[in-house]
Amino acid sequence: MKAVTISPAPPVDVVLPCLNEAGALPWVLSRVPAGWRALVVDNGSTDGSADLARGLGATVVTEPRRGFGAACHAGLTAATADVVCFCDCDASLDPGLLEPFVREIRAGTSDLVLGRRRPRGRGAWPAHARAGNLALARMLRRRTGLRLHDLGPLRAARREPLLALGLTDRRSGYPLQMVVRAADAGWTVTEHDVPYLPRTGASKVTGTWRGTWHAVRDMRDVLAERPAGPLPHDAAHEGNSR
Repeated sequence: MKAVTISPAPPVDVVLPCLNEAGALPWVLSRVPAGWRALVVDNGSTDGSADLARGLGATVVTEPRRGFGAACHAGLTAATADVVCFCDCDASLDPGLLEPFVREIRAGTSDLVLGRRRPRGRGAWPAHARAGNLALARMLRRRTGLRLHDLGPLRAARREPLLALGLTDRRSGYPLQMVVRAADAGWTVTEHDVPYLPRTGASKVTGTWRGTWHAVRDMRDVLAERPAGPLPHDAAHEGNSR
């Protein structure tokens, strides 16, 4: 009888939502720490991003339903590692910056670690996008008490507790809903400065005032959610960064 080889789960899965990011993929994937698995979630690319990602050694997940949240959640459900990270796929953020985030999660000092974007270089963070983010951060503080300054996409947490949050937003509100529900569940949420670089290509969400407004509208709907009850203690540590 031929023995069946079972591949061990990767130590960390990095979810990379992708829509026409062929120009950024080589750099982004080269920055994923050795031994970690890159999950590139193709959200309807027409520029060959999926084939390029496969050729560069990434695992490609296909999510035909358009939406940032749809892509992120498809990556989360496809992940098998205990710790899951999220990072944009446009070369504005370095996946290598996630290493200390993961150490913090594994040490048990935080349940959700977020990157606070600090722009580097002209055009890294347009004024309208920064203004929208600032307004949402203020609303988040009023809604949850969390002393956060950014709702950036660079983040890390354990997979099973993330799934237990029951995230439902499949558009721009997904990152915010993750934070709101984590706060409602009593998670410890921390934030660390990370450099934010000019992205490769045009933004699909906050590249214009119109796109920013739609994102803010999606997130306001999330903030209007009624607080849910706390998760069981074994799903996430008690306490947060209030």
